[in-house]
Amino acid sequence: MITTETNISTSTTAVVKFKSYTELLKPRLSFLVAFSAAFGYLLAFQGTINWASFISLAFGGFLVSGASIMINQIIEKDLDKMMNRTNNRPIPSGRVSVQEAILYTIITSVAGLSLLLIYTNLLTTALAFVSMLLYGFVYTPLKRVGSVAVFVGAIPGALPPMLGWVAATGQISYEALIIFAFQFIWQFPHFWAIAWVLDDDYKKAGFKLLPSKGGKDVTTAFQIAVYTMFLIPMGLLPTQVGITGIGAGVIATLAGILFLVPALQLLKSCSPKDDLQLAKQQAKRIMFGSFIYLPIVQLAFLIDKI
Repeated sequence: MITTETNISTSTTAVVKFKSYTELLKPRLSFLVAFSAAFGYLLAFQGTINWASFISLAFGGFLVSGASIMINQIIEKDLDKMMNRTNNRPIPSGRVSVQEAILYTIITSVAGLSLLLIYTNLLTTALAFVSMLLYGFVYTPLKRVGSVAVFVGAIPGALPPMLGWVAATGQISYEALIIFAFQFIWQFPHFWAIAWVLDDDYKKAGFKLLPSKGGKDVTTAFQIAVYTMFLIPMGLLPTQVGITGIGAGVIATLAGILFLVPALQLLKSCSPKDDLQLAKQQAKRIMFGSFIYLPIVQLAFLIDKI
């Protein structure tokens, strides 16, 4: 009887640990990184796909992204305890110790970078390593300094499609820079919409991600609208240079216009008289719209190429 109860307890503990380690990786976010890297690879590749390289890129990108996120969680473990949305994460909740998280991060990052080095090329691996360092050790501490953190964080956030292109071609070409720039611009309305929605929680930890000193005001809303507007010509640029055809350009333009609508509505709700509840609803629409916009445009680029 005692042995059975002990086995059940051990099994339960193992399941909790497994779920906690999985949660540390933020699999949904890391999957989006892997998807963007795969997008860049398929957009660049000519001829027969090297499946070993392609799968290793996606899985390696997933692991490196997970390691970057874990570095962020290790550094911010005490700050996470202050916020409602993060106080139940594995480290602040005590389900995973800092030592365990550090070891897991080392193993995950080495595994991911090794896959990239063996099956892609040195340049892809170097870019992934730089991305991990920027996100974990530069962007993370800058979140308490000011909105410059968003600019820095947008760089690793925009690197995955470039990683895919470089993995397929072995070089940073102007096409790679274009798809990097497109995703770089997308980061700003994406980041700022999230920061607007979560501003009250972020303030508890001292995070300063909104571009205006006034926080959720018309200046921030204006900057969100401007960067969202820039996505429309940026979405057409791959068509202009011949990466994709006119069909993808039309879809990217339509998606950009639809994405711009809530950004303009947010701007309208902030002036001349602030309606904070309505503004928050519009910011949520921008946030969710950003999650839909990017994969739709990326898939349009890929389908048009086929």
